[in-house]
Amino acid sequence: MMAKLAAKDRERREAELAELHSLEQKFLSAEQWKIDYREHAKWEHYLSCDENPDPTVLREINTFMSLWREDQNKDIKLVMEKGEQVLNLIEKLQLLLLDASSNQITEKEIVQYQESILELQNMLHEKYNGATEHLLKTACMYEDSETGNMHAVIKDKNVTFCIWVNLKKEVRFESHVFCDAQHGFDLPKSLAASSVAVRILHTHYDHVSPLWLQCQSVPKLEVLDSKELTQESKGDVEEPGEEGNKANEDPSMPVEEPSVPAEEKTCGRRKSIVSFQENISSIADVNETGEEAEKQSEISDVSSLSLVQEPLMQEETSEKEEPKPDGNIVDLQQFVPVGGVYHIDALQVPYQVKQIKGWSMVELRSVGLEAYPYPPEEAEDGTHPPIEITLRLSDNVMYFTTPVVARWDPAGQQWRTDDISNITYETEKKNITFKMRAFYTVALLQDAHINMPYQGWQLQPTGTDEALLIVTTVFAVIQIQIKGNQCMLSSVVVEEKQVLSHITGKWISPLNLREVLKKAGVNIFPGECSYTYLSLNKKAPIAEAKAYQEMALLASAFAFGRSKWNLEAGQEQVVFKVSEHLKAESVKDKDWSLYLFNGQKAQKLKITESSEAFSEEIEEDSEFHSTIYHMLKDFSSKEAINKVETASFLFIDVVYQLLLTTRVLMYS
Repeated sequence: MMAKLAAKDRERREAELAELHSLEQKFLSAEQWKIDYREHAKWEHYLSCDENPDPTVLREINTFMSLWREDQNKDIKLVMEKGEQVLNLIEKLQLLLLDASSNQITEKEIVQYQESILELQNMLHEKYNGATEHLLKTACMYEDSETGNMHAVIKDKNVTFCIWVNLKKEVRFESHVFCDAQHGFDLPKSLAASSVAVRILHTHYDHVSPLWLQCQSVPKLEVLDSKELTQESKGDVEEPGEEGNKANEDPSMPVEEPSVPAEEKTCGRRKSIVSFQENISSIADVNETGEEAEKQSEISDVSSLSLVQEPLMQEETSEKEEPKPDGNIVDLQQFVPVGGVYHIDALQVPYQVKQIKGWSMVELRSVGLEAYPYPPEEAEDGTHPPIEITLRLSDNVMYFTTPVVARWDPAGQQWRTDDISNITYETEKKNITFKMRAFYTVALLQDAHINMPYQGWQLQPTGTDEALLIVTTVFAVIQIQIKGNQCMLSSVVVEEKQVLSHITGKWISPLNLREVLKKAGVNIFPGECSYTYLSLNKKAPIAEAKAYQEMALLASAFAFGRSKWNLEAGQEQVVFKVSEHLKAESVKDKDWSLYLFNGQKAQKLKITESSEAFSEEIEEDSEFHSTIYHMLKDFSSKEAINKVETASFLFIDVVYQLLLTTRVLMYS
C-alpha cells in the first residue's frame, strides 16, 4: 500500500512542483516591489529638498557631520535635539545592514555604512562630553540653595542626563538621588571634600557594544525553489543513486550542505572587514573624557546568514590548546544589553565663572572634559571604598529575571562582570543597586534566550490579506497582527497584564518590529547560534525552510499551530497543526489536523494531539504529496484554494519574514 502511494507521488511530483513554482513567483514579486519602493523613496527624498541628509550618500553624510562638528553651540538641550536626528540617520543605516542581501548592498557600501554609523556614534558622544564640560564651567550659577551643590536632570525620549557637582565640598556628604530620574550614588568620603562632579548619562540606545551586535542580520533561507527541485527530482526521487539510497535508509544522516569554510560557519566567529578596520578611526571610550581615545572595536561581517549552511558543531580542530576562557567576559551571543547604557563618570570640576564689575570671567583651557581619578593611582588595591550606584530601570523595557550588571572594558572591547558586587534587585520598585570598584560604563544584560523555546504558537488568518501570529513563551504572550505589507505588535501580556504600551498599535515593517521587541527585552528572534544555548532538536534546514515558504503562501486561508509531536519527529521532518480557516472565530480543537513534512514529501497523520504516542502512520483515505499546498488541497474547499491563489504577494512576504525570524518550527 505504501509503495503504491509513494509511486503515485513520484509520478505527479514534477507537475505539483511546477504548480507550486507558479505560486512562489509571489516572493519574487515582493522582492521587486521592495526594490522599486526604495528607489522611489530615494527619489522622493531628493525632490523634497529635505534638510536631513541621505545617510547612504557619502557626500551628504560627510557634509552633515562636518557642519555639526564645526557648530560650537554646547547647550545640552540643543545637543539632545540634534542627537535625535543623528539617531534617526543611524537607524536608517542599521536597517539597511540588517537586511543587506535583500537591499542588494555591495560589500563596499556595507563598509561605508559601517564607517558612517561609527563616526556618527562617536561624534554624538563627543557632543555630550562637550555639553557636559560647558555645563560644569557654569555650575556655580545653578547652585542649589539647600545643599550648596549643583544638580540637574535633563531628559528626552533617547537620553537621561544626570549631573551633580560638589561645590560645597562637605565632608559629611554621603549620597545623592536624582529625583526626576531616581538614579543615585553614594560618594566615598575621600571624594566628598574634592572638586568632583558625578555624571550618569543614560543613553536608551547602545553605542558601546560591538557593531556586529547592533547590526545582526536576519537569517536567510537559501533553498531550492520548486523549479530546481523538479529538475533534481528525476535523479533524487525517481532513480535514486547509491548515495541517495543510503541517505533514505539512514534518516539520521544530515542533509548535504554546500562547502563553506569552517571559519565562516563556526558560531560566534565573524570575518572582519580588514579594509574597514584599517581606515576607520576608533570610537571614543565610553568613559572617554578627551584625554585619550580607546582601541577600536572589532567590526564584524554582517553578511546574511543561511539556514541551509548549518553552523559547525563546537568541534575545534586546532592542534594548539586554547587558553582557559575568562569567566568574567560576557558572551554576547548568550547575554545582551537591554535598556541602553549607563555612562557613570567622576569628572574634575573646572574653574567656575566669576562675576567682576558686570563681566563674566572664566579661565579657558583646551584640555576638554577631564576625568577625576578614582581610585587614585597611589592607592593600593583594597584601600579605597567602592562606589554604590542605584539605577531606576526603564518602564519601557522588560526584565524577566534579575539583570546581569556588566561594565565595559575599553581595552578588551568587551563587557565584563568583575569589579561589580553586592547586587540587589527590587522587582516591584524596578531598582537595582550595586557597588563598583571604580567609575565605569555599565549595562544591564538579559539572557537572549529567556523566552525560548516557545511554549506555543499559532498563525491564523483574520481577513483578506490579514492574519494574527501568537507566540507564547514562559513569561509572555506576544500577539502580532499582519496586514498587507506591514505588521503591528497588538499586545504583550505578562502575568495577565498588558505591558510595553509604548510600542503597541503601530504599523511597521517586520524588520522594525524585530528590533523594537529586542530593544524592549522581548526577544523571540533566535540568532545564528541560539540552538547551542538551548536544549532542543535541531531541524533539517530544507524541511524548515520549505515549510515556512508554503505556510506563508497558505496563510490567507489556513491556520497553523504548534504540535507537541514536532519534538518527537526527529531532525529531518517537522510536524504542525493545520485547519482551514475562513471565519473570524478561533479554531476549535476538533478542527485541527496534523501534518508531517520533510521538505520533499508531505503527509496527513492519523494521530492527534491527544494521542498517547507519536506515529508516522498516514490518515486513512489520504496520500503522499510533494508539497504542503497539494496535501491540503485534498481536504480543502474551493473557496480556501481561491483565497490562496489570489492572496497579495506583500502579505505573503510579511508572513514569511515573521516565520523566518521567529523560527517557530525549531524553537518550540
